[in-house]
Amino acid sequence: MPNMAVFDEARAQEIIAEHIGLEGPLLPILHAFNEEFGYVDDAAVPLIAQALNITRAEVHGVLTFYHDFRRVPAGRHMLKICRAEACQSRGSEDVARRCLSELGVDWHQTTRDGELTVEPVYCLGLCASGPAALLDDEPLGQLDPKKLAGAVEEVCGS
Repeated sequence: MPNMAVFDEARAQEIIAEHIGLEGPLLPILHAFNEEFGYVDDAAVPLIAQALNITRAEVHGVLTFYHDFRRVPAGRHMLKICRAEACQSRGSEDVARRCLSELGVDWHQTTRDGELTVEPVYCLGLCASGPAALLDDEPLGQLDPKKLAGAVEEVCGS
């Protein structure tokens, strides 16, 4: 789980400086921001662009192309629900719809208490035990709405 620290411009400049000598440093810098802060703050985009002598649009394009880069802080816990065809054929859409409804969020959103962020993923490699999800990187299989709700309650206490 990422650090979830508050964005700090001085630390951001240090991260950029640590990666500036690498060939193709943009992705490693973005990964380092994700690791350090839990997301890539909008304020980081011009800093990165200036340091790499590229446009802010180029940084933004890479940042938004890859789904693993967060643009806003995530919750303390992360739930990734598989939406691939194998899981869909075993009922994942119903499991996901009920989970999102009970939590009062949509995809890519965090619960009001900041505890849980829900993300879609497209294949966890758990096709034989679908519907599947990851809760804080722990695989969950053969899910139904009740089983998923219980796992979330156990981790988040809500």
